[in-house]
Amino acid sequence: MMTDGAALNRWRLILGKNAGQQLELDTARLARMDDALDFLYGREAGEDVRDRNPQGGHGSSQLTVARWLSEVRQLFPQETAEILQRHALDRYQLTELLADREVLEKMEPNQALLETVLSLKHMMRGPVLDTARRIVRRVVEQMTEKMRSEIQRSALGKLDRTSRSSVRSLRNLDIQRTIRKNLAHYDTENHRLMLEQVYFNGRVKRYNPWRVILAVDESGSMMPSIIHSAVMAGIFAALPMLDTRLVIFDTQVVDLSGYVEDPVETLMSIQLGGGTDIAGALRYCESLIAMPHRTMVVLVSDLCEGNSRQNLYGVCRDILESGAKLVALTALDENAAPAYDRSTAQALAGMGAYVGAMTPARLADFMADVMRE
Repeated sequence: MMTDGAALNRWRLILGKNAGQQLELDTARLARMDDALDFLYGREAGEDVRDRNPQGGHGSSQLTVARWLSEVRQLFPQETAEILQRHALDRYQLTELLADREVLEKMEPNQALLETVLSLKHMMRGPVLDTARRIVRRVVEQMTEKMRSEIQRSALGKLDRTSRSSVRSLRNLDIQRTIRKNLAHYDTENHRLMLEQVYFNGRVKRYNPWRVILAVDESGSMMPSIIHSAVMAGIFAALPMLDTRLVIFDTQVVDLSGYVEDPVETLMSIQLGGGTDIAGALRYCESLIAMPHRTMVVLVSDLCEGNSRQNLYGVCRDILESGAKLVALTALDENAAPAYDRSTAQALAGMGAYVGAMTPARLADFMADVMRE
């Protein structure tokens, strides 16, 4: 049970420095916590808190962004520190957090930071961009491990009786993937490709695999779904029964199928913002359909079409009439909480498309059900 003194200290931290004359903090550690909170939330008063202590001392006026981040990590529980970090970026636009390599390296890698890095990567250069890429890779690896485990437990995982082989034999060597994944290590001076990792195929060949075409809207509001789509595409690419294609779009269409096995490259390729031409993207996806009755086109979008809806409805109708499956996901993430154009969603559902929001595991189950039909 919390003591009266602890409760008063907590209220003092909540109320901030304006309550300093009425409530004094008990320890130097609490005073440091007070300074760290004031450095951030003191901005609500509309002034630069670093100039609020003209008489000197060791208060918040001495804090820099880098020092503040270090203090937050030392003084607060990890969950609280992540919330403060997120507020600094989202609410107060402290983009200095992402401008200094050393500061960036100290930040807690999580999806919230990943979203911010992807939103601001166009502002990064040199070592900062390299550090940002490492953060993206670390978070993506964490997400991939979790999502792969979920998919393995799903109905789609039960359909997958094979995987990439761990048997290192020349017969199983995946030459194209090995070259593509190691291009970054090419020795230009000696004209040699340095192999950091060698990849091998499973022994089961892909006979008439299902083609899954993921078309992902680059709109900024779709960021969580973009991240999950990129990771999902990488996982799908390793499943022998799936031939996975990945397309991202705004008013232009970019086919990233060549990088589908590397979600980091996919995510570092996105350019958030701009208009949205869903019809144009789906028309391109239609051109990738070779065997309609073994093809799923998965559109990940808020369905806010920037051009003619009639064009959008026309291409959707063409895809469905070809025999291919059309899935319109208004959200694809852990929360599956969509914001989307309802009238467009209703029109697509009326044509026979599946429209909804899904978690990655639910999408895997849905795909398995379709493949069993």
